[in-house]
Parts: sequence; C-alpha cells; structure tokens
Amino acid sequence: MIDNDRFLGCILAGAVGDALGAPVEFYPIETIRERFGPTGTTGYAEEYDGIGTITDDTQMTLFTLEGLIRGHRGSHDDLFGPMQHAYQRWLHTQGLEPVWANNGGVFATKPEPDGWLITNRGLFSPRSPGVTVTRALRSFAREGRRGSFDNRLNNSKGCGGVMRAAPCALLGEDAFAFAVGTALLTHGHPSGFLSAGALAHLVHLLFQDTPLPEAIAATRAKLLGWDDHEEQVAALDAAVELAAQGPTPESIAERLGGGWTGEQALAIAVCAALAGEDLRQALLIAVNHSGDSDSTGAICGNILGAIQGTRAIPDEWLAGLELRDVIEQITRDALAEFGDSPPEWGDRYPFW
Repeated sequence: MIDNDRFLGCILAGAVGDALGAPVEFYPIETIRERFGPTGTTGYAEEYDGIGTITDDTQMTLFTLEGLIRGHRGSHDDLFGPMQHAYQRWLHTQGLEPVWANNGGVFATKPEPDGWLITNRGLFSPRSPGVTVTRALRSFAREGRRGSFDNRLNNSKGCGGVMRAAPCALLGEDAFAFAVGTALLTHGHPSGFLSAGALAHLVHLLFQDTPLPEAIAATRAKLLGWDDHEEQVAALDAAVELAAQGPTPESIAERLGGGWTGEQALAIAVCAALAGEDLRQALLIAVNHSGDSDSTGAICGNILGAIQGTRAIPDEWLAGLELRDVIEQITRDALAEFGDSPPEWGDRYPFW
C-alpha cells in the first residue's frame, strides 16, 4: 500500500521542481549566475507571464494520472489505449489544432474531449511542449497507430518520456514495463523509454521504504535485464559517482550532460537527490545547470517527494505553485482509484 502523503509529495515536489527550473531552462550556467547571483536561482522566478508556473512536464504528468485512473476503471486488458487517449487530450490543450477531431483522432467520438481534467482551463497553455512528443501525438491523430516496440515512431531519446513517468509507480511491480510502454507512445530510442521505466521502478521501490542508494542499485539491476540498457546504466553509474564527489553545475555538464535526453535527465536528477542535504538543496542542484532544468528538477522532485512526502516541500514553494489545487485533486483521485474501494466516478473519469 502506497502512503498517500508520499505519493502526493512525489507529484507535488515534481511540479515544484518543474516550476523552479522553468525560468532557467535553455540557459547556460554563466547566464543563470549573471541573472540570479553566484549560487544561481534560489526560488521561483517569472516565466510564462507568472511566478511558480509549471511546464509541459507537469501537464503531461497530470494526464498520465488521468490515463491511469480511466484505464484502471476499465477492462484492465489494455492500459496503453487509455494512456494514448489521455495524451491526445493533453495535445488538445496545446492549441496546435483547435478542433478536437484533429487532436483526438479515433478517440474523437464526441465534439469535445471528455472528463474533468480537461475542464481546467489553466491547462490550456503551451509551455514549450517537446517537438518529439507533439509530432508523435499528431501522427497518431492522423493515422491511428500507436508507438510500440513493433512500431517505433522515431529514434528519439529525448526526456519527454521520463519526465511524465513517475505516476506509473502506482502499478507496483509492473511499473517498469508499463512506463516503458507509455514512453514508447512517443519515443523510440531505448534511452528514451528505458529511462521512463527506471524512474517508475525507482519510485515504486522508494514507496516500499527501500533506501535511495539501494533503490538505485536495484533499478540498475532491473535495467540489466532489458536490451540496449548500456547507455542508461552508464549514466546512472556516473550519477552515483558524481554525487559522492559533490556535483557542481560544471561537473554535471561534463559528466552527465544537459538533461535533454532521457538517460541524462534521470542521471542529473538522481545525482542531485543523492547529493542534496534536503529537498530544497537537492532541487536547486537539479535546476542550476546548463540544460533542461525543468525536467531534471521535476524528476528530482518526484524521487525525493516519494521518500519524504509533502512535509519536505518548502511552504513558500507550495503556496506559489500554479494549479496546485488541480495537481492535488487528481493525485488524490488516483490514490482513491487504486485504493481498496474505488469511487463511482461517473463523467468525472469516463470509461475510456
């Protein structure tokens, strides 16, 4: 049984890390220091016309939660269909095609997408969505073919698969394989989907009270059973080594990269989680580097939130987090759905 506060902490801390990293994503560390001082950013800054604003990382995490809820209350035979449907609803919020039929494809059986989550208009805001993800979902809308092991849509190992994978830990021992499958819906390179499986499995182990170093070692062992694991395993090993030495923005860039790819993003997040004395320090390590700061911050938040729960998140960061009420509500709904007595959701979460 997953501790409710720790699952909520996993999702909320991920959103906080995302919001911390959003204003410094794309900038080299030299520019970050020029803007915020020698230690880099230390809190929320303005981005997307607001303070504490989330990005596509958190948006897609919320739709992953919705896909899990709607899939779980269905036949249980095919959770990837509900997940694809959820991601097509997220695509609709990005405004690339205003008509639902052009975003939903085979799922567009009604004039507008259904369910409670998409009624929250704050989600209808493009937040630098990943090109790989939007291309894959738009392709599905046109052709109706899901990405899978047998249908690789591309050879992308971008971090768009791993940054949304933490909720898959709800599936317990099946989390690794399921997260791999959800990432394959958009990313065809092994490092793009194995990183997602690794994060989901790591978070699952943390919910079982496995200490972080042991959970990382067990996740590494799990990876060894999958083909083409070498790049992801090497990145994890480098993350553990660098955490023991004490990471700096420069050493992160040199040893782990910028976080743009799946294996890099997971490695930077793991390194920061190991090196930080508390969640605050770890998140600041995770976002103050030359690269994909929102994704590395989000993943680091997922990891430490799963260990420490909501109590570890600084109050001022929670208070200023965009769409906090929506994030908390759908996370609690997912816990209820996967609990002992799932509610009768009705139109809130229709059968997919």
